[in-house]
Amino acid sequence: MSSRSASTPAAAAPSTGGAALGDGRPAPPPELAARIAAYYTRYYRDALAIPGWRELVRVRLDDGAYEAQRLDRLARALGRPLTGLAVLNVGCGTGGFNAAAERAGARAWGVDLDAEAVAISRARLGPDRVIRAAAEALPFGPETFDVVYCVSTVEHVGDAARALGELARVLRPGGAIYLHTPSPLACFETHYKVLWIPGLPRPLARAYLRARGRPTAFLETLRLVGARTCLRVLRRAGVGSIRVLDGDTDRAVGGPLWPAIRLYYRLFAIRPSVELLAIKAARGVPVP
Repeated sequence: MSSRSASTPAAAAPSTGGAALGDGRPAPPPELAARIAAYYTRYYRDALAIPGWRELVRVRLDDGAYEAQRLDRLARALGRPLTGLAVLNVGCGTGGFNAAAERAGARAWGVDLDAEAVAISRARLGPDRVIRAAAEALPFGPETFDVVYCVSTVEHVGDAARALGELARVLRPGGAIYLHTPSPLACFETHYKVLWIPGLPRPLARAYLRARGRPTAFLETLRLVGARTCLRVLRRAGVGSIRVLDGDTDRAVGGPLWPAIRLYYRLFAIRPSVELLAIKAARGVPVP
């Protein structure tokens, strides 16, 4: 793990890749591409047994378009491009989003608890830009970043309240937290990519996955956090305003069951994902 924990991150040169891809982005060197492929094969094929795992691995190998969509979603939520902003990606994985943010003019740092993900990210981004750390104990000083980006991470941490408090702690006044995590009320499990019954008890959830030929160990890592909990914790941590975003409401899932699922979402005002943009209050401004 890097020992860097200064209040203002220092700049680092981006790593170089191999040949250019079709859109001009540098392709990862063959040895790095092999590590990325192996990493996501273990995830999609071995941990989740997703039938279309090969295509998902291919997307991760050439993740420019995928990450550009996520970057655009963040920029639209912020109402401005990321140019010149210091961005922390909590749960950065193999670093694809960070690489896209750097290309967009941001200065991006990442943290992740997975040792291999951190090693791959460091190879892509440079050793000073990625730190192995838990979301509950971010190795940065207070008020370090303009944007804290946290996608598909809070559902995996041991203490979500503490992690959310850390996101707010390292954020500068006036800065923004972008949070995206699956809702416990959703009818689709985004990791296994299967139709889901909200609130299904763990024993029944394991039986359901086994009936679908899926391994169950990954299920034990999931601790979904609802929107109300996220809102309460962030406000307590000093966030001044929170905007609830669409949360994938129109993402069609369940095949022929989608009309019934959509009706359920609309009748009960449910967003299948918790998607929030939280702005930290300026100094001296009371939190409502």
